[in-house]
Amino acid sequence: MGRMVAIEAKPYEFTCDLDRTALLIIDMQNDFLSPGGFGELLGNDMSVIREPVEPTRRVLEACREAGIMVIHTREGHRPDLSDCSPSKLRRTKRQGAGIGDKGPMGRILIRGEKGHDIIPELSPRAGEPVIDKPGKGAFYATALHAILTNAGIEALFVAGVTTHVCVSTTVREASDRGFECLVLEDCTAAFDPTDKKAALWQIQQQGAIFGWVAPSEKVLTVLRNS
Repeated sequence: MGRMVAIEAKPYEFTCDLDRTALLIIDMQNDFLSPGGFGELLGNDMSVIREPVEPTRRVLEACREAGIMVIHTREGHRPDLSDCSPSKLRRTKRQGAGIGDKGPMGRILIRGEKGHDIIPELSPRAGEPVIDKPGKGAFYATALHAILTNAGIEALFVAGVTTHVCVSTTVREASDRGFECLVLEDCTAAFDPTDKKAALWQIQQQGAIFGWVAPSEKVLTVLRNS
């Protein structure tokens, strides 16, 4: 009957079958986390956004050892920008560094450029799906739903950046599609910590309206004993 586990979380215990659970790591890319990337070009404090790297690495390794499916996502666009709406493009350029502009790691948020790659510490292994998404949510214009459904996945451990944008959007999308989501609070970050705090509260409030929240150690403890 699978590997049913209970994990201490907010607002209450999160239960899942580890054989029907996947780790979803969202947008841990050079453009968001590395020096010279999109995030730094916008004047953000990179030390804050890198805080989830080591906790996420530990969870990633534990999930691999436990035989849990791992899926990575990357936000980015085709080189000709044909999948980037004019509205999105205009809004990024108003920040001072726009999608498709030249940066220290190639064109910003363009597939195939170094900045678009996942950081080396969390590099995907062969066989781990990598979802290239043109929007904030990982389900929009991607095969993620089909991949999860075909694998029999019912629950997600969620990590990545940023908490209030791509992570939150993806969790909301997942909730509407019937997936149970546990967001690992130390495995996610926002450039402004108040945004992270608000996003996590919005996810767990009203009886886990979108999902659950827990520190990664709660998951690691369960995985060690499973």
